[in-house]
Amino acid sequence: MSADTIFALSSGRPPAAVSIIRVSGPGAHGAGRRLAGSLPDVRIAALRTLRDEAGGRLDDALVLRFDRPASSTGEDIVEFHCHGGRAVVDAVLSALAEIEGLRPAHPGEFTRRAFENGRIDLTEAEGLADLIEAETEFQRKSALAMAEGGLKRQIEQWQKRVLILSAQAEAAIDYAEDDDVGTDPTLAKECFELARELGEWLGRPRIEPLKDGVRVVIAGPPNAGKSSLINAIAGQERAIVTDIPGTTRDQIEVPLSLGGIPILLTDTAGLRESDDTIERIGINRARSLVEGADVLLWLGETKEAPGHSRRILVHPRADLAERATAPEGSLAVSSVTGAGLDELLARTSELAASLLPDEGAIALNRRQAAHVAEAQGALEAAAATNEFVFAAENVRAARVAFDRLTGRAGMEDVLDSLFGRFCLGK
Repeated sequence: MSADTIFALSSGRPPAAVSIIRVSGPGAHGAGRRLAGSLPDVRIAALRTLRDEAGGRLDDALVLRFDRPASSTGEDIVEFHCHGGRAVVDAVLSALAEIEGLRPAHPGEFTRRAFENGRIDLTEAEGLADLIEAETEFQRKSALAMAEGGLKRQIEQWQKRVLILSAQAEAAIDYAEDDDVGTDPTLAKECFELARELGEWLGRPRIEPLKDGVRVVIAGPPNAGKSSLINAIAGQERAIVTDIPGTTRDQIEVPLSLGGIPILLTDTAGLRESDDTIERIGINRARSLVEGADVLLWLGETKEAPGHSRRILVHPRADLAERATAPEGSLAVSSVTGAGLDELLARTSELAASLLPDEGAIALNRRQAAHVAEAQGALEAAAATNEFVFAAENVRAARVAFDRLTGRAGMEDVLDSLFGRFCLGK
């Protein structure tokens, strides 16, 4: 438990109907009594008049008390549920700052203390950070599954299994004869089965497209109608539209939500040969974006379309008489009349959804996947070796990988980065 006692506004910025000010640490209860006179029983809200050191009345507030270790941070906590005006909040925070031994909390410090005191593990903290930042329903449900300990419970099952495997390997070393260097077939089989299960998890859709948005790239030759299409989809003028080829020289990104699915709609420079140095830079970037696109909307000739696995062939400017008939396999779209836009968005949403985890499912992020892959590799090596000692060492490496996954080993830099994403009151 930390020796410091911290405090912060833990609700939204005032003005508001109610603001919550939280105090956590060994001096929390004492600070609560200094302001409220007395504290209610544990987890019982009670009305108290808050006063500063000089006895001046600050506010009438609901006060709650939580005792360690059964609190959100694992420390003693007091919460003041005050009226949400700026003056009231500032007055209560100023009164707390005058109490010796108290200091304002750093961003994410409440959650970090919860982690350090074993109330949550790193995966739950990551889920909570994602939940705070969630902007779509898909993001909210995925982050909530993580924040509520879905991955933590799965990791605990893996840890129990690998601990048993470790014990079996160590026992085999202790009881093996000097000339018996072979591994136990049962141990090898169980290591292989667990490695296979981890591989299945690694094959699932990742969290990054859900967090960052599925990148939907609009590409094609100059004057194909790319900028007009992005403006029509966005519902506002985000890209400059002219009849001059090469107007778009750099990518234009528009974050959108399609049926709750986050996408990053990206306009690109027209693909052609050019002697203009600046335009060539934009064209090279466009080609890179096409290669890295999650979903490609191609507005050029069908025969020139890149061989992308998730592409939609778009026949733009279908409102023009000479373009009324779309080539086979292409979707006729008009940015002027809106014809075909609904079907285009529906197809785009369907392809984007295929890259995302199922709604509410647990999805690994890059850090988590790296440690799961580390554990998988160690277990595969344990299953493949012919010596007990090497098997035991590889199983131990898998245990260390799971410890890193939950944040219980060698993660200081990761922790600093993660908890820095939180606000002061979290």
